Amino acid sequence: MEQGSAREGARPAYAPGVSPYASGNAARAPQDRVPEQARGEQAGRERARGEHTHSEPPAPRAVQRHSVRGQILDALRAALVDGELVPGQVYSAPALGARFGVSATPVREAMQRLAVEGAVEVVPNRGFRVTERGPRELAELAEVRALIEVPVMLSLARTVPAHRWSVLRPLAEATVAAAAVGDRAAYAEADRAFHRAVLTLSGNEQLVTVADELHRRSQWPLVAGPVTRRAELLADAAEHTALLDALIAQDLTVVQALVREHFNGADG
Repeated sequence: MEQGSAREGARPAYAPGVSPYASGNAARAPQDRVPEQARGEQAGRERARGEHTHSEPPAPRAVQRHSVRGQILDALRAALVDGELVPGQVYSAPALGARFGVSATPVREAMQRLAVEGAVEVVPNRGFRVTERGPRELAELAEVRALIEVPVMLSLARTVPAHRWSVLRPLAEATVAAAAVGDRAAYAEADRAFHRAVLTLSGNEQLVTVADELHRRSQWPLVAGPVTRRAELLADAAEHTALLDALIAQDLTVVQALVREHFNGADG
């Protein structure tokens, strides 16, 4: 089930200010009208206070860089899952920036985030090396995930009504759709979305956060590992719908078997 938000950049909607001289100026006495210079000074004070008028809309807040960083982070995560970033290889921020058509700065910031997550490591004066992982690490991640998720899902199977499980059906179907076209990056995102939705029913936000991080790490490619084939993705995705059916039926034996098999299958 295991094959990877964020996004920033929306501009706030400002309500335009109303000038006390917007209409009816012709009816005012000359001495009541504001001279052109005074109006300019007033506009300058309004801008300094963050106010604005109909004739001069406000400048957008500076959020573009963070938006770009988020998009680059998503693109790098997809490249990791797809195997485009090869374990053991070193990639420089300028080279990756040229690849994505951006400066090195948002790439470097995104890579620093991936370094915190353990996906890459910093190589001084060179760039970032993609972490090399072996089968043992993947097996350990599967074991830890099973220790966390199996008891939670068994508990939920006993208490959550059928109609609440049915709401998750579109998320399971999304994993099947991504698997059908062999899109590993899209499958990874859909897979994690399904698991998050299931675990969210526990009401434990910390559990959801920890499990999602373990899930993400299980999706990174192995050193010289085989590329996940579409048939394997389809088989993995089919387990989601089977799991939902078992949860709805409150079949605890099948739930436990499916979850354990799911974690120990291709890509965890």
